[in-house]
Amino acid sequence: MEEERVSLMERPDLADLLMTVMERDILPLTRAGVEAGNKVFGAALIDKTTGRLVIAGTNNETANPLWHGEVHTLKLFYELPEEDRPDTRDLIFLSTHEPCSMCLSAITWTGFDNFFYFFSHEDSRDAFAIPHDLRILKEVFTLGPGEYARENAFWQSRAISRLIAQAPEDERATLQERARAIAAEYDRLSALYQSGKTGNAIPLN
Repeated sequence: MEEERVSLMERPDLADLLMTVMERDILPLTRAGVEAGNKVFGAALIDKTTGRLVIAGTNNETANPLWHGEVHTLKLFYELPEEDRPDTRDLIFLSTHEPCSMCLSAITWTGFDNFFYFFSHEDSRDAFAIPHDLRILKEVFTLGPGEYARENAFWQSRAISRLIAQAPEDERATLQERARAIAAEYDRLSALYQSGKTGNAIPLN
């Protein structure tokens, strides 16, 4: 009898997998993107059952201001041959930063039932000096921080920090140390982006 395959969404090692994808697949792309003048945001699509990376991407706003990390990753996904492109309902959507309103809509329109994020909107504003996500939510949608429905008829979202907090005690310290190392690398990349953003062509830089 074939062994039943358990969705990664329900497995206790999900935080480990998501951070591994950030370290191994997203961060190298983001380093190159920041060197080209782009922001630090990235994303990846992962098979829910096998943990296989389908595609990773990073911000490419210097080419098109709509190419946020999430939207640019979706662009790359839909450029894959159809036979290599899984149903979005079978994928985990990983976003390095809590998605902005445009990216929330893109995730919804493309049929994902989930997304996970490492940094919050408040982190984007306070640690990365990029307040636009929260400003747009407030000015356009009259929503304060955290007031959009994180669980709704389309999807549910979860912070990786919450997964880490829920990890078994004997694994939590190691996950927290990895999270701090990831955050430190993003701090370094953010400083590089901020130092070179003056005069770039990104409307909301």
